[in-house]
Amino acid sequence: MPDGVESFECAPGLRLEAHERLVALQFQNSVERLERLEAMIERIEKRLWLAVYGALAAILGQAFQSLLTAVP
Repeated sequence: MPDGVESFECAPGLRLEAHERLVALQFQNSVERLERLEAMIERIEKRLWLAVYGALAAILGQAFQSLLTAVP
């Protein structure tokens, strides 16, 4: 830029800059939502495995109990 010439911002440039900020905010919001969803899915997965192991333990416990009652 030559000396003595002032820079100025024009309306289309300001709109473009505002749009870029808006898109960046929307992208960050999407990333945060995905992170929250991933955390929720992990918690659900842990609960599901806990339920599976609990059911398996109950079945094995009943089988073991029936063996104890069958063997004198």
